[in-house]
Amino acid sequence: MPDTTAPPGRRPVILLLAAPATSAMVLYGLYDVLTTVGAAFPEMVKGTPGNEILDVRIVSADGQPFACAGGIPVQPHGAISAFGTDTDLPDAVIVCDRYVLVTDDPTGRNPEECGWLRGMHAAGVLLSSVCSGALVLAEAGVLDGRAATAHWAYRDLFRRHYPAVEFLESAALCLNAAEDGIVTAGAVSAWQDLAFFLIARFCGYRHAVDTAKIFLLADHVEGQSPYAVMTRPMEVRDALVADCQSWIAGCYEIASPVERMTERSGLGSRTFARRFRAATGYTPMDYVQALRVEEAKQELERTQTPVEEIAAAVGYGDAASFRRVFKKRVGLTPAAYRRKFRNIAAIAAAPAGTRR
Repeated sequence: MPDTTAPPGRRPVILLLAAPATSAMVLYGLYDVLTTVGAAFPEMVKGTPGNEILDVRIVSADGQPFACAGGIPVQPHGAISAFGTDTDLPDAVIVCDRYVLVTDDPTGRNPEECGWLRGMHAAGVLLSSVCSGALVLAEAGVLDGRAATAHWAYRDLFRRHYPAVEFLESAALCLNAAEDGIVTAGAVSAWQDLAFFLIARFCGYRHAVDTAKIFLLADHVEGQSPYAVMTRPMEVRDALVADCQSWIAGCYEIASPVERMTERSGLGSRTFARRFRAATGYTPMDYVQALRVEEAKQELERTQTPVEEIAAAVGYGDAASFRRVFKKRVGLTPAAYRRKFRNIAAIAAAPAGTRR
């Protein structure tokens, strides 16, 4: 396992592929952390800098200066065309996030970058992405037939435009396709999980741990589920389903909600279930459970109401059943969820002099 000195010979090359829609936090966070691997830790604990192990470069489609999200200036080290021959292949490419509205059509974008990424993948270069960067990999076709993740809010967008991708909305870091040379990270702060993985892979686990200690890098071992919020697109193209969505939004706590929605629709149960799922991406029961859990989450965040009372208020007569459904959907028990987000609220509300 590597020590705090750079290995002899060529340093591993990691390219950060950025664009005007990239967030500065992801781009510069990754750049700052990855460029100090091997150097920062010995400097902080011994007073003597070590050697930088990774060769990290920012690239873009044309290599020209641009401003990323928020107007932050970016001066790429070069264009993607500089990396494409057998002698100039990088070891890894990180497709940084590039903001896309959840209602947009992401197809047909970035053809030059997509072609380049396909070539990188065919050459054995590790491809990775942060958040909406996975949309570029999906557009390039390298995620087809594979599991991947991005921000949880892109679930429906992937379902509509990239059905060949198995989208894992709860994962903070998806390693399912790592053996095929693809790793994807969830929401923007999951760049830290990706950084830890890449440092461990190219520099060794010890360097990954040391870097995490220096920068206080946080993993997201619980995944994205505790942070995810139910998206509720009202499907105006199917007026019947839209009517049922509007109705159940105020009646989700009633008994037999799916049966009541089916009766309201005037359809048979199988026909209604099929139309509802085609319109919303949820089965009727999943939709009701998601509504109930969202309401319960808000109660847990802002009140100290006992879990049993919250369970009853959102439609569960059996608190044990509620806990099972909640844990399955959120990844935490109701009590653990309350602790997590009440702690965040407490930090935000604390007087400046008492924060720590």
